[in-house]
Amino acid sequence: MPKMSHKCFISFKKENQQYRDKIDALFSISEIINKGLDQVINSDDGEYIMKRIRQDYLLDSTVTVFLIGVHSSEDEGYDYEGRPRNYFIEHELQASLYNGDGNTRNGILGVVLPEMYDQIYKGTYRCLECGKKHNTVIINDSTVIREFGKNYYIEPHSGCAWSSDERYCVLVKWDDFVSDPEKYVNMAFEKRTSSVADKVKIRNLRR
Repeated sequence: MPKMSHKCFISFKKENQQYRDKIDALFSISEIINKGLDQVINSDDGEYIMKRIRQDYLLDSTVTVFLIGVHSSEDEGYDYEGRPRNYFIEHELQASLYNGDGNTRNGILGVVLPEMYDQIYKGTYRCLECGKKHNTVIINDSTVIREFGKNYYIEPHSGCAWSSDERYCVLVKWDDFVSDPEKYVNMAFEKRTSSVADKVKIRNLRR
C-alpha cells in the first residue's frame, strides 16, 4: 500500500459505495477522512455553514476526491423536501473550495468511474481555430456537480481550449487513478498554490 503525502476527503454517492470501499485498499486509514456530510446545517449564514462543514467533516484534509458516477450530477433533480438530491456532495465541494479564516481550500480531484467514461470522454476533434487536435470532455451539469464543472472549465476564458494550468479541478479516469493514486492526489494538492486558485468560483449556498 503506497504512503500518501496528503490527507483526503472522499465525496461520493451511496450508489458508488463499492468504489469508496476499494479506495480503502489504496490508502492507509490515517490518510482518509472516513465520514461525509450527512445532515443539513440549519443556518442562513453561508460562512458559518462552510466553517462547520470544514471543522466537523473536512478537518485536516487538503485534497477532496470526488467520485463521478451516474448519480453525481447537478441534473439529478430535487427530493421531496425541495432540496437537490446531491445536496450533500454540493456542500462538500463548496466547503472544500472555501478559503476562509483558519482554513485553506482543498485541491479537488474528480475521479470518473467506469460507467461514466462514455458520457464524459467523447474522443478528439480537429480545431478549426488552431488546427490542432483537442479532446472532447463533457463536464457540465449533466455529468458533475456545478462546483466541479465551473472550476474545471473556468470562465472567462480566451482561446480554443483549456490547458491544465487554466483548470483548478483535476480530472482522471478511475483506472488511471487506481494505478497511481499519489500522482493524481499530488496534482490536485499543487493546485492550491497555483495562480488559477485565485479564479475559483463558489455559488451562493442553498439551505
